[in-house]
Amino acid sequence: MKNAVIGNNKQKANLIVLGAVPRLLYLLQQETSSIELKTECAVVLGSLSMGTENNVKSLLDCHIIPALLQGLLSADIRFIEACLRCLRTIFTSPVTPVELLYTDATVIPHLMLLLSRSLHSQEYICQIFAHCCKAPDHQTILFNHGVVQNIAHLLTSVSYKVRMQALKCFSVLAFDNPQVSMTLVNVLVDGELLPQIFVKMLQRDKPIEMQLTAAKCLTYMCRAGSIRTDDNCIVLKTLPCLVRMCNKERLLEERVEGAETLAYLIEPDVELQRIASITDHLISMLADYFKYPSSVSAITDIKRHHETELSDTEDADSRGAIDESQCTAAFLTFPLSQMTQQTQLVSAATSEEKLDHDLKHAHELRQAAFKLYASLGANDEDIRKKIIEAEHMMDRIVNGLSETSVKVRLAAVRCLHSLSRSVQQLRTSFQDHAVWKPLMKVLQNAPDDILVVASSTLCNLLLEFSPSKEPILESGAIDLLCSLTLSENPALRVNGIWALMNMAFQADQKIKSDILRGLSTEQLFRLLSDPDVNVLMKTLGLLRNLLSTRPHIDQIMSTHGKQIMQAVTFILEGEHNIEVKEQTLCILANIADGTTAKDLIMTNDDILQKIKYYVGHSNLKLQLAAMFCIANLTWNEDEGRKDHSAEFRSLL
Repeated sequence: MKNAVIGNNKQKANLIVLGAVPRLLYLLQQETSSIELKTECAVVLGSLSMGTENNVKSLLDCHIIPALLQGLLSADIRFIEACLRCLRTIFTSPVTPVELLYTDATVIPHLMLLLSRSLHSQEYICQIFAHCCKAPDHQTILFNHGVVQNIAHLLTSVSYKVRMQALKCFSVLAFDNPQVSMTLVNVLVDGELLPQIFVKMLQRDKPIEMQLTAAKCLTYMCRAGSIRTDDNCIVLKTLPCLVRMCNKERLLEERVEGAETLAYLIEPDVELQRIASITDHLISMLADYFKYPSSVSAITDIKRHHETELSDTEDADSRGAIDESQCTAAFLTFPLSQMTQQTQLVSAATSEEKLDHDLKHAHELRQAAFKLYASLGANDEDIRKKIIEAEHMMDRIVNGLSETSVKVRLAAVRCLHSLSRSVQQLRTSFQDHAVWKPLMKVLQNAPDDILVVASSTLCNLLLEFSPSKEPILESGAIDLLCSLTLSENPALRVNGIWALMNMAFQADQKIKSDILRGLSTEQLFRLLSDPDVNVLMKTLGLLRNLLSTRPHIDQIMSTHGKQIMQAVTFILEGEHNIEVKEQTLCILANIADGTTAKDLIMTNDDILQKIKYYVGHSNLKLQLAAMFCIANLTWNEDEGRKDHSAEFRSLL
């Protein structure tokens, strides 16, 4: 059975269908079975698990994992290794629920004990940990069972495979985990601190896989706060290593991983962004990431071109497929012309495989490039300018917004959002390429994660100095943004109301009326009682922008005055922070600037008492906002000024 299934998925599937798995598991668990028989059963099961995902599902349905875990209690190291090898293959399959490793609390401690048994056990166990550590809970479980101390010494193992799996294990443990990262920075291995060992693994003479994984470890530790961003191991070692991985000489997978890790490293730090932008021509280097076709039509055209070139060769091959065992003999007996044809076919097949490989990674390359561009341009205006001036950059972003891959669209929107922070680019490149059009299309029907970033970008495009503001308004953006405020996602509610706030800034009466009509009074006041303080702050900002210029103030207060005054009272009486109350007092100050609207304040004793209270408040911001209200209510040009002044004199 073992010899029949090796390298043959069809035979593996046949054996599974014939019911071999339950029988093998039965023999594996029988006390009367010899250790040699149990080992052979585990080996065959391991081979079956290396087949298709359906094969793995069949093995899982037969409850293979509990049986293999039970086998780890044996004293025989060959049997243990066979069970671990099979478990490794099953747990690294995407169809296996990783939670199965954590169901029994005794499994992790026992695996820790097995680490000392052999090099193979070290390799397989570290690989299992690395693949099954997918969430903070998993990191905590492994950390609490002493995984850091148990695998640290494996980084200096004589076996490259063991070193690599231990390194991968550390990378998943440190990701977004300050507790683990702060521990790692102080761990000693043979007298050296762990970060120093990681730095040694970044050297150019080390395998690329090792360099990349070590760079990930240091990146994650830096982002978690255990290594400073200006530390030499980050600035002089990790960052240059990751930039090297973006070079076109590297494999596609390495370029993707390098760019995404670098994007994560530099995302929050402007100085790292500046250093990366001038390292090895990184910005222009990323242009090569877009040279692989990602559309179906482009793929079809390229493949058709290859098929046309090879058609004569394929027609000449009338002998059919050659059995592997006959390959050498066949080549020896072929005439020279047939040997040439066969060589051409092998070469063509290799070329076709490479083409498929390149096409498969086209979306991943675009996604990685957009992510890195977004991080590079997050803060610095000069870097944004360099990115946009790169050849066809805006066209690539616009095309990215309509890609079939959701991940590429999300990365393209993030890149656009990063670049939209530039006032200059909003006025020039964004207008020249009319990026608002594809952005509005993205907002029509997209998953929440894309909607959040796209709506954030729209907020920037609706700023007062943006030329895109007017065409966006004309395209029916108000209804779209009002619908976002109804979302259950707080980030979408914030962005919807934020965009409306920007839209209302120094807007004419018609736009303000359209916003109020689209939002509805009920929804506006529902947002004023939103549990998310960011939603509340932006809603107050919207009200403040709506209640600007006297004619607009008087008109809005004549129709919505009662509800607005109730909302203001409700907020000033509530348990809100200083910023919320300051914004609310500023709204009152705007109302006080109206000609007729101020009467709603002067005839409301409750509001007047609140203004008096905040004039004497210990916080300077609230004092100033309250005094601003009084200044507007008693302004010289207003009819009835003396009456208001007298009232305030008696009040204060």
